[in-house]
Amino acid sequence: MTKKLQIVDTTLRDGTQSLWAAESRTGMIEAVAEDLDQAGFAVVEVPLMPINFKKIIRELKEDPWAMAKMIVEKMPNAKKAYMGCPTIFPFELYAAPVSVSKLFYEKIIGMGALNRVQTMANIYGNLGSDHPWFMPHLRKLGVETAHGISFSISPRHTDEYYAEKTKEVAANQPDIIYLKDQGGLLTVERLQTLLPIIIENSNGIPVELHSHCTTGLADAVYAEALKMGVSTLHTGIPPLANGSGQPSLFTTLESAKYLGYSADHLDMERINRVSERLMHVAKVEKLPIGEPLEYDYSQYVHQVPGGVISNLRHQLKTLKLENRVEEVLEEVVKVREELGYPVMITPYSQFIVTQSAINIATGERYKVVIDELIQYAAGVFNEDSGYKWMDQNLKDKFLSLPRAKEISLNNYAEDIPLRKVKEQFGSALMSDEELLMRFIMKGTADIEEMRKAGAPRKYFSASTPLEQLLNNLSKQPSIKHVQIQGHQGTLVLSNK
Repeated sequence: MTKKLQIVDTTLRDGTQSLWAAESRTGMIEAVAEDLDQAGFAVVEVPLMPINFKKIIRELKEDPWAMAKMIVEKMPNAKKAYMGCPTIFPFELYAAPVSVSKLFYEKIIGMGALNRVQTMANIYGNLGSDHPWFMPHLRKLGVETAHGISFSISPRHTDEYYAEKTKEVAANQPDIIYLKDQGGLLTVERLQTLLPIIIENSNGIPVELHSHCTTGLADAVYAEALKMGVSTLHTGIPPLANGSGQPSLFTTLESAKYLGYSADHLDMERINRVSERLMHVAKVEKLPIGEPLEYDYSQYVHQVPGGVISNLRHQLKTLKLENRVEEVLEEVVKVREELGYPVMITPYSQFIVTQSAINIATGERYKVVIDELIQYAAGVFNEDSGYKWMDQNLKDKFLSLPRAKEISLNNYAEDIPLRKVKEQFGSALMSDEELLMRFIMKGTADIEEMRKAGAPRKYFSASTPLEQLLNNLSKQPSIKHVQIQGHQGTLVLSNK
């Protein structure tokens, strides 16, 4: 009996984050939105997280609320998802009042730009007990919830750990549980031992699989998952697949076909058109095109995600230390062990790589300590971070630093009514959308620069300019006839 393969499309969110440094412009999305909406995907990821707002406003000089409205208009049918958490920023845990975090979800969900929230359950602690408002609020807003369990390799990430974590996650009663292999570290052999544990302890909640191609093994892992009965996989559409991104949809479909799975519900004409248009964008903007990577065992040693390594190389180059990347990666292994083996995922991978680079650049380990690791030692980032397994001498050193008395070591920010937050950022009468932008950007300077930049640029494939021309001509009643001359003949259009 043929089984149905379901696809969570990661192209616009994780694909651009992994391969294009989150370069998701409004025009790029608009060029493919309608096709993605009607392609038959179970879920389509969209780049509308608060951290995306920062990128969109500060670097792309575009209005994220205008992008959200465009997505609502062009993608009315698709179930749209993004990575969420109980706080407005994953890098700044507990930095936002609950009232602001609630408001962001209310606005983005209420306008129809989001139908599913994917969150990392073993990164942000127990989403039930640590953040009691979170799940009830999402249920009230009517969105699907998907709790991810991040895969990691360390002495404490054992089968027993994953069994208990899955039970804890299932107790929160999300709609979906998914195994997230953010570093592409899963092997076929490890999946065969781990996946049954997660399925057994999921209490009947459907299980999905999300991996990256960093080690070159994700395609084989996906094929094995299909054999084991997991029928929902997270894939990208080239050029935003492979590399440090997700497996290509096209490769996954080929494997699925031979494993007894059907994907006849997918509109391949539309999907191919999405790929063609994004390839056009990549070539015009000189953006990377994802390619399969060769097997790299070093990934299992340092476990740094590919996107973080790329950023590290860039930072070291600016410091004229580009020849010391290997030293930094060796230091990463030591720092991670001393911190109690946090999962190498945002924000911990960034913390560890930054501290490791500082240790190498200064020539003295922990001569300078970043604020986030002082907060980490104090337990701000919950038990799942690994701080309870941290080297005690190092923890004592961090917490005795003068800086520890200057920064917030509280688990929760004081909740503040929205009216007071608006007053802090300018006026109690400002719109909710304006408040959220000002809160995210910590003021108005970047927002003003964004508004000065004007309308976002348009992106089209080779066929789209003709469509645009005809649409524009149809709106001009004074034009009665149009003649288009080509190599193979002449086309005459008459407006009677």
